[in-house]
Amino acid sequence: MKLATLRGGGRDGRLAVVSRDLTRAVEVPEIARTLQSALDDWTRAAPALAAIAGELDAGRLYDAVRFDPAAAMAPLPRAYQWADGSAYVNHVELVRRARGATMPPEFWTDPLMYQGASDHMLGACEDIRVRDEAWGIDFEAEVAVITGDVPMGVAAADALRHVRLLVLVNDVSLRNLIPAELAKGFGFFQSKPASSFSPVAVTPDELGDAWRNGRVHLPLLTHLNGALFGRPEAGVDMTFGFGELIAHAARTRDLVAGSIIGSGTVSNRENDGPGRPAAQGGAGYSCIAEQRVVETLLSGAPVTPFLRFGDRVRIEMRDRAGHSIFGAIDQQLEPK
Repeated sequence: MKLATLRGGGRDGRLAVVSRDLTRAVEVPEIARTLQSALDDWTRAAPALAAIAGELDAGRLYDAVRFDPAAAMAPLPRAYQWADGSAYVNHVELVRRARGATMPPEFWTDPLMYQGASDHMLGACEDIRVRDEAWGIDFEAEVAVITGDVPMGVAAADALRHVRLLVLVNDVSLRNLIPAELAKGFGFFQSKPASSFSPVAVTPDELGDAWRNGRVHLPLLTHLNGALFGRPEAGVDMTFGFGELIAHAARTRDLVAGSIIGSGTVSNRENDGPGRPAAQGGAGYSCIAEQRVVETLLSGAPVTPFLRFGDRVRIEMRDRAGHSIFGAIDQQLEPK
């Protein structure tokens, strides 16, 4: 099933079931008023929501309305936990190279993860608002899971049974603020403003056999101002699957229902190298920073600028038949 949060009814919006083709939606207050409420009582709510989804897809719900992604908030407009991993170590290696940092060998065996701000998540069609272009504004296209309650110390092999939903993410980054912030030794904060999420969250079964081994085996498509920027395979070069990421997050704490665990920027290698831009026939990249690193490696200096006011970013994932799974994150950058 596919679930969305519609605007209205307060900061946490109104839960709706969305048809598989993303054209129709029906609110379900008799089951749960918000997505968080459904996650808190998933054993009861999930079968009821699935039954509504079946009726909706069969065309038997006459009170369904047209689904408008612009009317949707983030599936979880505010979340108890937003922990973003960096499971594609190729991405870590490239962006560290860009700022002259070395690559510790343990990055290949122990996941990186930071705890992001989760008090305000952007909807898929909300503008990204930033005060200054000089901050080096970048997008980062990712996949994330939303969990149920996860016990402390869960094994990676058992962690996937706690996955309730999957979403796409645009983890907006302010690249020029990152070096000084990390140099303090206390992690990201100002350099990671509000993240954006796909219009709908989907249960793993919506992905069919593309969901296996804790990975989504489909391309993640990113367009910048209408031109293809990246199409890396999300199931390839993912050093740590979501089982490992969830286990890492829960090593020393319980995770409550509604925790969001991100994959980090999806990134592929090519012929044991950093790959080629999409414009040159390669898989491209899921963030500007990677393309700039490759440009520096090849020609001595970056060419592609970071985002400028008025730029538009679109992030989407399609199934093998070409149908959008999560809907599209489609945002414009505007001054605050």
